[in-house]
Amino acid sequence: MRGAAPDSARFQDRVMVITGAAQGIGRRVAERAADEGGRLVLVDRAEIVDEVAVAIREQGGEAIAVRADLETFAGAESAMSAAREHFGRIDVLINNVGGAINFKPFTEFSADEISAEITRSLMPTLWCCRAVLPTMVTQGEGVIVNVSSAATRGIHRIPYSAAKGGINALTTSLAFEGAAHGIRVVATAPGGTSAPPRQISRGTPEATTEQARGWFQAHIDQTLSSSFMKRYASLDEQAAPILFLASDEASYITGSVLPVAGGDGG
Repeated sequence: MRGAAPDSARFQDRVMVITGAAQGIGRRVAERAADEGGRLVLVDRAEIVDEVAVAIREQGGEAIAVRADLETFAGAESAMSAAREHFGRIDVLINNVGGAINFKPFTEFSADEISAEITRSLMPTLWCCRAVLPTMVTQGEGVIVNVSSAATRGIHRIPYSAAKGGINALTTSLAFEGAAHGIRVVATAPGGTSAPPRQISRGTPEATTEQARGWFQAHIDQTLSSSFMKRYASLDEQAAPILFLASDEASYITGSVLPVAGGDGG
């Protein structure tokens, strides 16, 4: 299988819920977690999440797919219920759903577009944290890894930046509350990341004017210029720190947001 070294078993028999697992960082996290013995619940609203689960099982891993709309609390509860019903517990939750939709100056965002960005990039993490907590509190242990973004300091996606700033605050505050119940809450803040073309679009409108193309390019230029390393990360470079924080190797880390952006602190 792909990813981690074959002799690594950091997640042997750990039940891991991974959201946004159909493609990109979420899929690579799932593949590597399976390599390390995780028992996976892959959550996405896209049907292609079924294909990811099948591919993992074909390579000897253990995974089920759950289709749910995590922009609603009902969807988050249904995903956690499916995990409990199938595996009996939830050891790790990796909140990966999110992603900027529009790229333009803040003055160009409509009220509906702002709401859509917050709903997509903050609420799934907030809802899933709330939905998983009763299980982890009852168990007396658990790990939540949130995927934030270095775009908390970035241009042309201000509502997305605000949503990710909310995830940073959620991570710190929930870690404070969760520690008494044996729950660690941590986050990574990825910078720009190279990935295969998306099979399912985030809904970003096609840039049909020179101005729109310039706005989009400006955010790419800013992302690269803010990185000391002046390049995008690979999927593996993002998945590795997520899985480190989810593992027992990070047992004394909680409430922290780890920048994974080539030196950009976000």
